[in-house]
Amino acid sequence: MIELTEQQIKALETPEVVPPRVVNPRTNETFVLLRVDEYERLKQDEYDDSPWTREELEALAWERFKREAREDWSEYDDVAEKS
Repeated sequence: MIELTEQQIKALETPEVVPPRVVNPRTNETFVLLRVDEYERLKQDEYDDSPWTREELEALAWERFKREAREDWSEYDDVAEKS
């Protein structure tokens, strides 16, 4: 277990910065400090961090294709309305 620095303790006591973030100066990665009860609650909310299935990836690709196709054709909607 790692003990908090004074700066981290003060950050935890500051309500406007929730949750506090800490930076690893070696890697420049940012982390979030959470109380254990908050972390456990987040884990219980059916959070699924498993790799995406092929079906999920295909569904995501299809949704993106449909959105981009609508955006591509929207410029022609304006021309059709003026005719």
